[in-house]
Amino acid sequence: MGSVQENHEAPEGAEPPVLDMKLEVIVVPVSDVDRAKSFYSELGWRLDADVATGADFRLVQMTPPGSGCSVQFGTNLTSAPPGSLQSAYLVVSDLASVRDELAKKDLDVTDVFHCDTGFACRFGGADAPGRVVGRGPDDGSYSSFASLSDPDGNTWLLQEVTTRLPGRVDPASTVFASVADLAAALRRAAAAHGEHEARTGQADPDWPVWYADFLVREQSGAEPPT
Repeated sequence: MGSVQENHEAPEGAEPPVLDMKLEVIVVPVSDVDRAKSFYSELGWRLDADVATGADFRLVQMTPPGSGCSVQFGTNLTSAPPGSLQSAYLVVSDLASVRDELAKKDLDVTDVFHCDTGFACRFGGADAPGRVVGRGPDDGSYSSFASLSDPDGNTWLLQEVTTRLPGRVDPASTVFASVADLAAALRRAAAAHGEHEARTGQADPDWPVWYADFLVREQSGAEPPT
């Protein structure tokens, strides 16, 4: 009697199973562990771990404020050459303020820039084609950048995001990564609410509800309340 083979294929028309995977850690290749630790501490990143097993292995883990993903660097963590991590994204809600603070610390950060065509200018350094100094057109979310380098030449791409594209955030779980992010969102809500009251010609006694609706809609990429 022949063997029976199980059929693991999903029924026709059925949705494939969702594999719950979260990006947790990025390994940053560095040549000097203590120098890298000092640099990322200067950025205000939280130190999660610094462990060593003898002289041949050391692991340092640090996390940017409000981030769900951490970085690790150390001794014998990776065979990638130091400085080979390029244009890893760091999302910020107020690019000008972040960039100015980094410049005050004398860190290697570029001017704010945008791409006049396409996306290529984000990558490849100052000589990348299409890179233009200044904020993106209409101050649009996702359109303004700056680039930050660590002492080994690993680069981080700072991108300003204030409103997510539709479908990027579950509206049932509105979350702000930091006090600064929430404060910036409240300022945008206040400005939009002022325009709302100007349109209606009257004060809005339910402004907390309007603010809350604005914050949820903005983060999920939906149209703002009217």
